[in-house]
Parts: sequence; structure tokens; C-alpha cells
Amino acid sequence: MAKAKPHPTDEGPIHLADHGWFYAGGEYVERGGKPLLYGAMYVERFVPEQATRPYPVVMIHGNGQTGTNFTGTPDGRRGWAHDFLRAGYTVYVVDQPVRGRSTQSDALYGKSEMRPGGLRGVETRFTAPETANLWPQAKRHTQWPGSGQKGDPAFDQFYASQVESLVDADESENLNQKAGAALLDRIGPAIVMVHSQSGAFGWLIADARPKLVKAILSIEPNGPPFFDVEFKGAPDWFAYAKKPARKWGLARIPLTYDPPAATPGALEWKLEDAAPSAEHVRCYLQAEPARRLPNLAGIPILILTAEASYHAAYDHATSAFLTQAGVENDFVRLEDIGLPGNGHMIMCERNSHEVADYLIGWLERRLR
Repeated sequence: MAKAKPHPTDEGPIHLADHGWFYAGGEYVERGGKPLLYGAMYVERFVPEQATRPYPVVMIHGNGQTGTNFTGTPDGRRGWAHDFLRAGYTVYVVDQPVRGRSTQSDALYGKSEMRPGGLRGVETRFTAPETANLWPQAKRHTQWPGSGQKGDPAFDQFYASQVESLVDADESENLNQKAGAALLDRIGPAIVMVHSQSGAFGWLIADARPKLVKAILSIEPNGPPFFDVEFKGAPDWFAYAKKPARKWGLARIPLTYDPPAATPGALEWKLEDAAPSAEHVRCYLQAEPARRLPNLAGIPILILTAEASYHAAYDHATSAFLTQAGVENDFVRLEDIGLPGNGHMIMCERNSHEVADYLIGWLERRLR
């Protein structure tokens, strides 16, 4: 078989006009009689020599990850940051507060831990879901660069990049909303790209700074609304958790609803009677009349979902929740645009550049 031609992103130099870093947000607190900065977010700035786009892109990684998700792939190719630089975008890549270069001291925060399930959990959820088949789409996974298992060079590079995350998910959302808002206050209007756990941060940052978020690229966002999904394998495949995780629908902490919801208990939910198919969950939506999400309305939003990811079973519910709340959004499955076989870590997989090309084209169409 002939070797595939390299993508333009991996060929030739990418010239920068500027490259640097800073910290956004944070507040001083006393720990053991010493002042420490709580909740600051590390931000790395890349400015292309030919910056032709009116708004920069802020890239926020998911749980267990850092900004390395976007600055390269485990098999040694350039990352989504480089795709967007080549397209003329200034790019900001962050490490979430309490993660990577944003952890000033472990004494500042509560417990952090590695992903439940350890190494095998990373394989079955991210890099080789076809070896476990916990959800019906998993067997279609073909895009990881290698076996996706321990001992494979690309897997070992990816596993080395996995880090501990703050156990308190509510506080994680709180810290990222504040730091994300502080970042936009500093750099001005921007496009916000989120992935997985940080999907909730996209809605929360836009809720706090609706005039500064010019578009949201929501790559397999944390969800679905209200309840987590447990994956059981055949024949039953799915079960909803008994207690709500995202008490405010799309987030664990408050969002602005109209009419206002003073407490999460004011949001009434219902479970749809039927799922779109046996491969998809039924959706939890608001009971009618549904409250609106006015601060998100009018922002161009793309929800992008991979064919073989566990998100393939439920991201349609996040899209439906937004639509019901008066927030237009484009929900796109990668296989429907000729990009099959991806798992959850799309930006790390073999066709990562082609997916980035789609994202860039979508922005050109929606922000024209």
C-alpha cells in the first residue's frame, strides 16, 4: 500500500510572529502562613507571522489531559494548534487550573487522582475501545495511530501525558469559568474550543462573557444533560446513573436561565419515550415549558462527535437540550462528513488534520 501523502500542516516551517505565556485569573489565599495564588490558569500564546483571522482560538483540554493534546500528536505529528496557526489564527493553549503548569501547590486544592481504571481504563475509553466493546459503536474504531495498547510507541507517549485531575468536579467548573472569563477579559473576543470534560466550561465561559465568545467548537462535550451514562456492554449497553451529575442541565454549577432558576431543583427534567436507535440513549430534556439559555443564544456552536467514541451514544442529547433551550447549534457526526473510525481523542488520531480542516471550514462559513 502506498504511503499517504503528508498533510500540509506537517510540511515545512510554521513561522511565528510571537510566542509566549502568561497566567489568567487566580486569587491570593493564605496556606500555612504563606500567600499562594489559587485558581490561576497557565496560557501559552502562539501568533502566526500571517495572522489573518479576526478572532483567536482558545483551546481547553479535557479530564486527565493538559495542553499537550493540541501541540502535537502521540505519533509525532503537529497538533491542532499548528493547523489553526497555518490557517492564520492566533492560538491560546491552556492548562486547566490545578493541572499541569497551573498547579502552584498541592496544598491549595482538594484531592486529585488519576483516571479511574488506570492504564486499562485509558485503553478501553480512549485508544483501543474496540478491545472491550462497552458501547455498540466501539468496534468501528480504526483511527488510533497504532494498537492503542501498552507497549505501542504512540500509546506509551499518550499515556505518559496523562495527569491527575481535581476530584471535586464542581470546583473544577468554578475555577475554569473564572479563569476562562479572566482570559477573555485580557485577550478580547475569541473562539473557544473545548473537549470532553471542558465541554461544560464552554457553556459556562460563554454564560459569563457572552459578548466575548464569538463561537464555540465543542468537541464531544461533557454530558449528556443531567445524568451520566454507564456503559455495560452487550446486550443492554447503557444505564443512566441514579443521581444527577450536571444538576444545571449542561453543567454542575449555575447557568443563567430564563425564567430564572434559583436552584437546580427548579429545573424539571423528563426522559424521552424512545431513543433514536438501539445504539443511542434516550435524552433527558427539560419538562415543558422549557427555560431558555439567553446568554448562549446567538453564539455559533458546533458539537462534533466521533463515530466510535462513547460520546456517539449520547452527544445528540446535548444538542437537543440546547435546541430546546433556544440555542441553535450544528450537531455533526464525523462519519457523516466522510471521516469515519474516530474515538474520543480525535485530535490525537491519524486523521486529526482532516478534522481540523473541517473545523476551520466551519468557522469560515459561520463567522463570515
